[in-house]
Amino acid sequence: MDAQERRLRVLDILKEGERVRGTELAKALGVSRQIIVGDVALLKAGGVPVISTPRGYYLKKEPRGYLRTLVCFHKRRRTAEELRLIISLGGMVHNVSVEHEIYGSITANLEIKNKNDVDDFIRRMKMKRAPLLSTISGGIHSHLIETKGEKEMDMVEEGLRKAGFLYEDRQVRL
Repeated sequence: MDAQERRLRVLDILKEGERVRGTELAKALGVSRQIIVGDVALLKAGGVPVISTPRGYYLKKEPRGYLRTLVCFHKRRRTAEELRLIISLGGMVHNVSVEHEIYGSITANLEIKNKNDVDDFIRRMKMKRAPLLSTISGGIHSHLIETKGEKEMDMVEEGLRKAGFLYEDRQVRL
């Protein structure tokens, strides 16, 4: 199969709706993971709404719920606590963003929907010894959060406030 056919096959696989790791796509199509990375980049450049996460690729879907961006602050050791709190209150964490003095806003997709996603994210960060994106901004970061409705979002925001995670609350526990 030529490159164009392979990219169409990648798109067909992503249209099935499940998140797929690059290594799985590479194996299914008989190419290297790096070829898949390039194919996904070309699909994105062509306007295909492919989302890349540490847990794989998928096609972006329109949010079904209520969205709000909340600015947070904490040290690395409280990352799991913050994410688990959001999930426990009915939120989904779409991304994390920080402000960089040279590059401006830098955003990474997280797509954390449940406790298993939180545990997987924390495990991978520890295993890779990767710094959090928020180290760029001294711990200040924002999350795009989705809930079923405004009431649930208010609960997430209040929970983060009480736990000392909201940046507006300068009584931050470190």
